[in-house]
Amino acid sequence: MSNNLLKGKRGIIFGALDENSIAWKVALKAHEQGASFTLTNAPIALRMGAINQLAEQCGSEVIPADATSVEDLENLFTKSQEVLGGKLDFVLHSIGMSPNVRKNKEYGDLNYDWMLKTMDISAISFHKVMAVAEKQDAMNEWGSILALTYIAAQRTFPDYSDMAQAKAMLESIARSYGERFARLKKVRVNTISQSPTMTTAGSGVGGFNVFMDYAEKMSPLGNASAAACADYCISMFSDLTKMVTMQNLMHDGGFSSSGITQDIIDQMTK
Repeated sequence: MSNNLLKGKRGIIFGALDENSIAWKVALKAHEQGASFTLTNAPIALRMGAINQLAEQCGSEVIPADATSVEDLENLFTKSQEVLGGKLDFVLHSIGMSPNVRKNKEYGDLNYDWMLKTMDISAISFHKVMAVAEKQDAMNEWGSILALTYIAAQRTFPDYSDMAQAKAMLESIARSYGERFARLKKVRVNTISQSPTMTTAGSGVGGFNVFMDYAEKMSPLGNASAAACADYCISMFSDLTKMVTMQNLMHDGGFSSSGITQDIIDQMTK
């Protein structure tokens, strides 16, 4: 049901690959709530996914961009403002990839060139996105910029590997650039730390089904779904959250505040 929370707002959504993507669900919700936006992903991801189908549903234009390329991002922000007819009110960064995870490299035997690639794609790209937006003066005052993260930035999880360092860097960038953007333009910058979610990226992590089952038992409300995360993103893009910035917002059913739950006790004492 639409409440027109984003009526008249314009934005860019990164990372919608297929209907399992959180970014895909955010796009559908943003469209439902009255927003107009462009969709973007790396050219290789566009070939793999079904983003044109999403674009048709949302009346959006797809603009290919490698988020690690400043030149591509400059073109993306310039064209988005042309297509949408003005400055932007929201940006979603839903990007993450580790070659070390993809290639099943042990944490003690990482390929460091690949690790740098992980950082560039999954974290530094967020800084590049905001730096380009700032230089182009592409954001309206009180705009909202979000990135999706995971609690592995604070806690260790087997097989999450160098993505944990990337998420920690992502959250740090959000705080540092959040201070700058608030001071310069009253733009707010936050990260949302989502429950483990069966997306294309998430399913590439070893033992992910066990991650999800454990988190479900450790979360009093259960795991937050991708659809629920999309709702949270919409609230953060709306004017209802204008004074929230530089925060890592936990969207995990209570997982991050739970020491142990009855479900875990019951399982351990069977």
